[in-house]
Amino acid sequence: MTIKPAVRIAESKLIVKNRTILTGVPENVIATSGTASGPVEGVFLGAVFDEVNSRHVVPIGTLRDVRFMSCFRFKLWWMAQKMGDQGKDIPLETQFLLVETKEGSHLDSTEENQIVYTVFLPLIEGSFRAVLQGNQNDQLELCLESGDADTKASSFTHSVFVHAGTDPFSTITEAIRAVKLHLKTFRQRHEKKLPGIIDYFGWCTWDAFYQDVTQEGVEAGLESLASGGTPPKFAIIDDGWQSVGGDPQEEGNSSSSADQTETKQQPLLRLTGIKENEKFQKKDDPTVGIKNIVKIAKEKHGLSYVYVWHAITGYWGGIRPGVEEMEGYGSKIRYPMISKGVVDNEPGWKTDAIAVQGLGLVNPKNVYKFYNELHSYLAAAGIDGVKVDVQCILETLGAGLGGRVELTRQYHQALDASVSRNFPDNGIIACMSHNTDALYCSKQTAVVRASDDFYPRDPVSHTIHIAAVAYNSVFLGEFMQPDWDMFHSLHPAAEYHASARAISGGPLYVSDAPGRHNYELLKKLVLPDGSILRARLPARPTRDCLFTDPARDGVSLLKIWNMNKYTGVLGVYNCQGAAWNSAARKNTFHQTKIESLSGHVKGCDVHLIMEASMDPDWTGDCAVYCHQTGELIILPYNAAMPVSLKVLEHEIFTLTPIKLLAPGFSFAPLGLINMYNSGGAIEGLKYEVNDGANLSELDVGYGGDSSGLGGVRVENCSNELVGKVCMEIKGCGNFGAYSSAKPRKCTVGSSEVEFDYQSSTGLVKFSLENLPEEGQKVHVIEVEL
Repeated sequence: MTIKPAVRIAESKLIVKNRTILTGVPENVIATSGTASGPVEGVFLGAVFDEVNSRHVVPIGTLRDVRFMSCFRFKLWWMAQKMGDQGKDIPLETQFLLVETKEGSHLDSTEENQIVYTVFLPLIEGSFRAVLQGNQNDQLELCLESGDADTKASSFTHSVFVHAGTDPFSTITEAIRAVKLHLKTFRQRHEKKLPGIIDYFGWCTWDAFYQDVTQEGVEAGLESLASGGTPPKFAIIDDGWQSVGGDPQEEGNSSSSADQTETKQQPLLRLTGIKENEKFQKKDDPTVGIKNIVKIAKEKHGLSYVYVWHAITGYWGGIRPGVEEMEGYGSKIRYPMISKGVVDNEPGWKTDAIAVQGLGLVNPKNVYKFYNELHSYLAAAGIDGVKVDVQCILETLGAGLGGRVELTRQYHQALDASVSRNFPDNGIIACMSHNTDALYCSKQTAVVRASDDFYPRDPVSHTIHIAAVAYNSVFLGEFMQPDWDMFHSLHPAAEYHASARAISGGPLYVSDAPGRHNYELLKKLVLPDGSILRARLPARPTRDCLFTDPARDGVSLLKIWNMNKYTGVLGVYNCQGAAWNSAARKNTFHQTKIESLSGHVKGCDVHLIMEASMDPDWTGDCAVYCHQTGELIILPYNAAMPVSLKVLEHEIFTLTPIKLLAPGFSFAPLGLINMYNSGGAIEGLKYEVNDGANLSELDVGYGGDSSGLGGVRVENCSNELVGKVCMEIKGCGNFGAYSSAKPRKCTVGSSEVEFDYQSSTGLVKFSLENLPEEGQKVHVIEVEL
């Protein structure tokens, strides 16, 4: 008997675990087993063409009647999500595709009857980069491009990796791991060092000042946030600190000047020196430079980290050729060649300033010298890291340099080496970097901006932003920790944005202008010492939301899950009413028929909730704390709790597995319930059961429900110790927990504390008024039952 591979091509079909995903697979599409890339069952797809070329498009089969979720680039720089159920719905520039088979149920434990998730990963092969797209005949097409007319090929064997499994999240991780073992050019998120900023509250200058940022502005922003009891511990000095200038007009060639006049463009600014501009020089001693504001930030305002911004090419317009100080970098003006898929999705590129005026590109042979000289200057001034922006521009500049993949690889290897040498905390954030050319060669960068910007003045953008960061994190989170971007704490959508950042697992920072803050909101995110309660993973949509469209379908809410050490967290958002419009090629509002949408929450929505259970025999029952209402609800396994939200409304739920200590005595800590991610405060948890306790004297009203979920709470009338719950809690604020019986006593450290007990819900509450004492990281709490 022959064992058939889990993923294979047979009879012109792509078959995955005996389910047909693609039909009509052409003969020139070839499959290679993925077993050489580790123990994962999967196949690599490629294609053979009749002639060598720098761009190829080939159908790889027809896709119909299956739900999919794609991450595609709607702009050169950024991805967004698109859902559908037929090949024609798959957008151009699709870099990640997850497909769900129709047959099966995720509740059935036998594999033959379970839903199967198939992941398609278009890859880098040699000097070519692959993407997927659909055509009008519902065919899934593979598009291969080198970005250089002289870089050609006709035969490809490993352009797409296809893998399948019954758990969507682990299937994706396994697929990325197999690709890593095959390509050997990148590392996964869990293999990289996360920079220290990730566990602290920060402030970025961008939306506060844009390019008009000054030293005085930076200091005003830091002072302003700290004065309300929410001190930032890191700052990002964004665009506006560098020495830049336009091209000298007499040197500009006449045609480019004519182009500028015709489009009424401002001259594109280029880098003219690696040091700061005069705004960031000390007035009485200009030689001190940017070191001055770094010293003030750290010594006067207690910051631990200061980052600065720069483009991957130095500045938006690159480095100006002919500047004496920059001669060693060999900069040359080059004009971007934008790939067809990007231009079709983003037609505005034809008149973009970089396209019209060109970019001063450092010779790839000299790019390490450039990064190292820039970064060593910054590091000597006390700078801890860089936000490296405009990264996808490299794919457009590969003509004559071996193509897009080769140029991107050379720049990223140099960038990695310089960051490793100059910023030992791995201080780098990748931005405007959503192309696979970069993702599949990233060995160093551990934090990536997850979506297009937070636009404080664009009302269409806010629901779109939350949906995009969540779905993009499904893919990006395998390579780096997604950064869900800065936001304004004083803004009509502030709570919507803030709550999402709190559960994202990524960095948490605002871009408030000095004096414009909502401290009450910030205190749900930031502890008085500037630290935050960060969740442990990249937050992602729940399994039942992966293929619904919470921005466009008019009926679905978006549920986002993450994990803490001992709790899960679930955010629910109404993101309907605005999305990227494929006809208009931009984000637009659309009519929503229903004012309020309803959905439901289950314990298993938090995908890894089992890992937070302290009990191998856990029944699946959870204590659920609703942040907005302050309600505590006991949710039995598989029970669903209804949720109803209007557009731009949200709710955050903390879910803790309930531990049964003894009949009638159950417990579940919730953490600091005044914080959005309350469970993130629980650093340690231990249950001790007193074996000799006499449990016969229970209140008559108690019905004997073994899990302690009965309608009436019990008291241990014998007052004998049943068990103890020992916890280590970070921070300060209102501590909350579920207890089926009123505790005998609660102690913090060696002191007994008063507590409030709501017998109707089982909510135990008491106050931790101060941070742990000097030298201690946590409060040691004991609850006796």
